[in-house]
Amino acid sequence: MQMIEIPTVNLDDNNQPEEPNTIPDILVNDTAINEAQILAEMQYHPADNQRDATIAAAEALVIVELLKQRCEQLDIKNEDGSELTDDQMLAELMQREVQVPAISDEECQRYFTANPDKFITSPILEVDHILLAADKEDLDQRAEAKELADGLLEQIQQQPQLFSDFAMRHSMCPSKEQGGSLGQISKGQTVPEFEKVLFLADEGLLSRPVETRYGYHIARINRRIEGQPLEFDQVEEKIKTYLNEKVHRKALAQYIELLISDAEIEGFEFQVSDSPLVQ
Repeated sequence: MQMIEIPTVNLDDNNQPEEPNTIPDILVNDTAINEAQILAEMQYHPADNQRDATIAAAEALVIVELLKQRCEQLDIKNEDGSELTDDQMLAELMQREVQVPAISDEECQRYFTANPDKFITSPILEVDHILLAADKEDLDQRAEAKELADGLLEQIQQQPQLFSDFAMRHSMCPSKEQGGSLGQISKGQTVPEFEKVLFLADEGLLSRPVETRYGYHIARINRRIEGQPLEFDQVEEKIKTYLNEKVHRKALAQYIELLISDAEIEGFEFQVSDSPLVQ
């Protein structure tokens, strides 16, 4: 059964089995969830170990069973008599039983005012680089590339005019034909590990090579154009969408917690707070 994405609730796993191959039945209002169902569900919940996957699978099955039972109580079903999907159950229950407040224009404005750093255009950098390529799985090759990068960087620091020449001779990037020039780049146009270093750096030659999945890069920022603040009307719809989704997720988590609180569950224990709110 492919699972929908739903907020999880913290578990008290004191009642979980010590042996991964022994999974007792779970009763959800007298309806059993057995070992075979849990083992089949585990494939949709990858985890660091079998025990964590078992817990996640059991939790998901318990929540879906609660949704199914609530739909039966409210006589929610498809007109053609077919079984409701997990998504359909959740959508119908949320529509009937959960009042999700809509985000107002004033709330969007407050969020915009309180988070100015989130609403700035990406800086633009004019960058030259030299790529000393190395297979990420070949440790010897990477060590050689690092040694070469360090040596070339030291020479460029002493004689900056060598950058273009070294790019044409040593770089494995097509930009070598332009003396290593990448032109203007903004966030999202390079690999994350390279970008992370570049956009935090000042103009000039970086003091050390940058390691990425492709090897080592000697980089020089020739010009940095800082990002510009966006106007509220440029981002209002994105803010409203984000805040509405956030409110919906919280309401969904609260609803699921209430279903758990009202249910009789044996063999699996959720930690449900005294408050119906999920922070």
